[in-house]
Amino acid sequence: MLVSMSAALLLGLLIWFLLRIRYLSWVDTLLCGAFGFLLAKTVAVPFVQTVLDGVNGFLGQLRF
Repeated sequence: MLVSMSAALLLGLLIWFLLRIRYLSWVDTLLCGAFGFLLAKTVAVPFVQTVLDGVNGFLGQLRF
């Protein structure tokens, strides 16, 4: 299945809007899951992986 970047962007904006208006429910969980599956099929995967690796490295160096 081919998924365009615009579909992932549209779903991401919808998730942001739901979080912004503090409307949190199980629907948000389903939307976030669908967003993850759509994002995995786009060209943004290397960028997202780099960001996640950077956050992981930063959090790994924190000492409490």
